[in-house]
Amino acid sequence: MSRRIADRRPNDKRRTPPCHWNCTARSNFFKTGSNSSGAIFDIDAKAQRIQEIESIISKNGFWEAPEKAKGVLQERTELAESVEQWRKLVREIEDAAVLLDLALEENDETAISEVVGTIDSVERSVDKMALSRMLGGKNDNSNAIVSINAGAGGTDAQDWVEMLFRMYIRWVERKGFKSSIVDYQPGDEAGIKSVTFIVTGPYAYGYLKGEVGIHRLVRLSPFDTNHKRHTSFASVAVYPELQEEVSVEIDEKD
Repeated sequence: MSRRIADRRPNDKRRTPPCHWNCTARSNFFKTGSNSSGAIFDIDAKAQRIQEIESIISKNGFWEAPEKAKGVLQERTELAESVEQWRKLVREIEDAAVLLDLALEENDETAISEVVGTIDSVERSVDKMALSRMLGGKNDNSNAIVSINAGAGGTDAQDWVEMLFRMYIRWVERKGFKSSIVDYQPGDEAGIKSVTFIVTGPYAYGYLKGEVGIHRLVRLSPFDTNHKRHTSFASVAVYPELQEEVSVEIDEKD
């Protein structure tokens, strides 16, 4: 979106406050921006789904299956948060539009700066919603189970596993997520043979699923007295932590 409120022209007699949005286009943005973006984020569809869930909850026997009910209630909560977040942004844009009109009439730089700050905040919020929309795959909003295992490369590979593990843990901390170690096998001389840990946080699986695969490290080995170049491998597997119970039927003959 454009981020210029007004153009300052040399021949203008009235002093135009410094801004970031083009005034001639602001009305169209405030009138149509929320509607078009709302369609992109499927706000109407989400609101309709909330109504459907409310109908499901009101039916007799809904609470007789606690696990199923838990999943439905969680879906309702997530949809309601998304819809309310969007409606809050629309209200902020509408308020900013009114304030901008008044500020331009009165040539109030302070008020215009306030509008700019509001729009900047709305932009950041929309960017976050766009990212959440990208993380809309199956189980993307689940916690993640991450497993790192040393491959070919001996001690260097085990050291590589430890480096990867530390990198992921630091990322988890920066995101404000939590982690808990499930299994930890230390290396023979240094590093880690294998480690499995759970990352708890919104869309943890969606963020981490792209890390799946074989990770290779090429370096002058600190464990080689001749300081030769070594290539080490480590595998990373990421699984979603499923909340619902999985029913497995085993035939008696097996």
